[in-house]
Amino acid sequence: SAIPVTVKGTQFTVNGAAKQESLTGSYAKLSTVTVKYTGSEEFVCWVNASGNIVTTEKSFRLTVVGKTELTAITCGKDRKSGETLLVYENAAENGQLVHTETVTAESVASEKFAFPAAAAMPGREFTYWTVEIGGETYKVELVIADNESTTDKAASAASQLVAQGVSIVLGTYGSNVAIAGSNTFKEAGIPALGVTCTNPQVTEGNSHYFRICFLDNFQADVLANFAVSKFSAKTAYCLGESGNEYDQGLIAFFTKVFEAAGGKVITDSFPTGNSDFGSYLNKAKSEGADVIFTPVSIAYAVQIITQAASLGIEAPFLGSDTLDDNMVLEAIKGTDLQLYVSTFYQEGGSAEFDEGIKAYINGNATAKEANGGNDTISAVTAMGYDAYFVALEAMKKADSGDKAAIMAALPSVTYTGVSSAIAFDAQGDAIRDTAYIKAADTASGAWVLETVQTGSGS
Repeated sequence: SAIPVTVKGTQFTVNGAAKQESLTGSYAKLSTVTVKYTGSEEFVCWVNASGNIVTTEKSFRLTVVGKTELTAITCGKDRKSGETLLVYENAAENGQLVHTETVTAESVASEKFAFPAAAAMPGREFTYWTVEIGGETYKVELVIADNESTTDKAASAASQLVAQGVSIVLGTYGSNVAIAGSNTFKEAGIPALGVTCTNPQVTEGNSHYFRICFLDNFQADVLANFAVSKFSAKTAYCLGESGNEYDQGLIAFFTKVFEAAGGKVITDSFPTGNSDFGSYLNKAKSEGADVIFTPVSIAYAVQIITQAASLGIEAPFLGSDTLDDNMVLEAIKGTDLQLYVSTFYQEGGSAEFDEGIKAYINGNATAKEANGGNDTISAVTAMGYDAYFVALEAMKKADSGDKAAIMAALPSVTYTGVSSAIAFDAQGDAIRDTAYIKAADTASGAWVLETVQTGSGS
């Protein structure tokens, strides 16, 4: 059935057609509508029927999911001094709503107003956060460079960020790519804050690199001990990509702990680009493996899980943080396989964060598609959120947007995030002693918390 969408403003376009004052149209559910403010007054933002800010961009594309009303807030020349244009709730640290803020003609002219962040404010989309430096409010611009999760693109993506004069780098997702791009940031004197790059080599000898995640030796310790305590495992089959520091490092750490506990480890490596895992899985089966440890990338994990289901593999799979992904969850859904992964966050850890990010995902078709077509919260989402706010804390502590000042401030930054309390040791690694172990519920296609486990990482 048709859903009404009302747009109000002095001058605007709806799907390219010029309108003014007010327009109500009817649209099919999940169709997209593009609105754009085209008037001569200074644009502030679009707000919805509740007065909540939707976006600060003049042009906004929305996906129709229910009755919608958008109003363009502008600041014209005829506005009286001190006249209120908009009153809204402003978000402080951790996304807690603490006060309301009034936007006036003067504050728009000086840009001294602070719109809240997307993930902190359910269902709204924003282009920047702000930070107080030297008593002044500054917009924080998020610059994105895509390394395509490959080592051969890491340096060029890093160079793009350097060329754009960034003050701090967030990322990257994988250890291999983080290591490959590290020297580019080091030579430029730019601090980098790793989100989920867990290999110890990322920060070793690198005073510019920090991270908020636990390390591979820690999660390998957790998983090896879990294999023994949960399954009384005596034989483990380990499979990773040849030459991949992440895979091979985790397997080495896992082997050390598992063998120390009296277990036997069988190890194989597959070549980069491999797509047939039948021989490896059949070997694990014939060797009587009690568990199969596969700390591989998402793409490989999906193929391994899919092929294991067709081969009737009964041994439970153990995966590292990379397997905590909705694509992997979708691959195992409806099968008889068992999968347990170590990770940084379990949905339900922060009700406020979960509500906000789910509302954002469900209200943004592009975000939902990137999330695997559902609103399941992966740990990397929570970690990315925390990393962003740790970077803001570093700017506040430095009282500067200068890269050198931020780098000097980072070692002493502490922050209570949605994934955990975050602080750094002398190496720049996060001080963490706990990991979540999640199990894949193959019937519902959801993650279920199995246990919270500690480890030594030594």
